[in-house]
Amino acid sequence: MSETEPTATTRAAAHPAPPAWNQWAEKRDASVSGSHGALALVATHWLGEGAAVALDGLPGRWAVDGDRVSLTAEPADALLVEDVPVDGIRLLAPDLAPDPTVVFHGGRKLVPIVREGVLAVRVYDPDAENRRTFAGIERFPYEPGLVFTARYEPYVHGHVEQVLNADGRERGLALDGDLVFQRDQVEFRLAATRTGDRFDVTFGDATNGPDTFGFRQLAAAIVRPGSGEIVVDFNRAQLPPCAFSDHFICPVPPVGNRLDLAVTAGEKRRAVTA
Repeated sequence: MSETEPTATTRAAAHPAPPAWNQWAEKRDASVSGSHGALALVATHWLGEGAAVALDGLPGRWAVDGDRVSLTAEPADALLVEDVPVDGIRLLAPDLAPDPTVVFHGGRKLVPIVREGVLAVRVYDPDAENRRTFAGIERFPYEPGLVFTARYEPYVHGHVEQVLNADGRERGLALDGDLVFQRDQVEFRLAATRTGDRFDVTFGDATNGPDTFGFRQLAAAIVRPGSGEIVVDFNRAQLPPCAFSDHFICPVPPVGNRLDLAVTAGEKRRAVTA
C-alpha cells in the first residue's frame, strides 16, 4: 500500500456511514445471535417416507404425512405447540406453508421445513457453541461508491437453475430476471429472484476467500412503487446463513453471478472469540 492510498480508517472518516446503515448492522448482529437465530442452529434432520422414527437428541417420533410432519408424543416428552404439550399425533406444517407450526422443547425451538418437497426438522438451541463464541460480524467500512442504480430485465420465462448447495447437493433455485448496473462504464448482471418489489441475489466476487466468506447475499428493492428504479447497495451485502451454522443448506451463486469485481462493502466474515 502506498503512502497516498487510503486505509480503511481514512475511508471511513471520509465517508461516514449513514445512521440507517449502522442500525441495519446492529439489527443483523442481534438477529443472528438471538436465542433462536442462525447461530443457534445445531441440527437439520431430514425425514424419509415410512414409519415414524426417533431423531437424535429429541423426544417423540417423527414421520412424513403428506405435506406435513407427523409428531407422535406424550405429555411427559414436554414437546409444546402454542404452550400446549403434544399428546398423541400432531401434524406440523412446515416453514413455507401458510400456517407454519413451531415446537418448543425446553429452551430449544424445533422448526419443520420443506425444501423441494423434502421435509426436515431444524433444531435451534440457545446453548449452541456458535452462539457462545460469536464476536460479531466483520464488515467493510461503508462505501458510497458501491451503491448503484439498476434496471430489471425479466426473463421471458422464469426458470429454475440447478445450483450446488453448501451441503454438497444440487437443488433448484428459481430465477426471474437480471439486475443490470454499470461501474466505470462496464455492465454487470446479477440473476435475481423477485418477490413483489424485492429482488434477492446470491453472488460471488473477487474478495471471496482472502477477505470474505465464499459468497454473499443481497436484497435489492424498487425505490418507489411503480418507478422501476432499483437500488443495489452492496453495503448491505450479507453473509448467507451457512456462514453461521454448518446445518444450513444455502445455495451457492448461480452461473453468471460471480462478479469480476472486488465488492469491498458489506459483511465479510463471522468473528469468533479467541
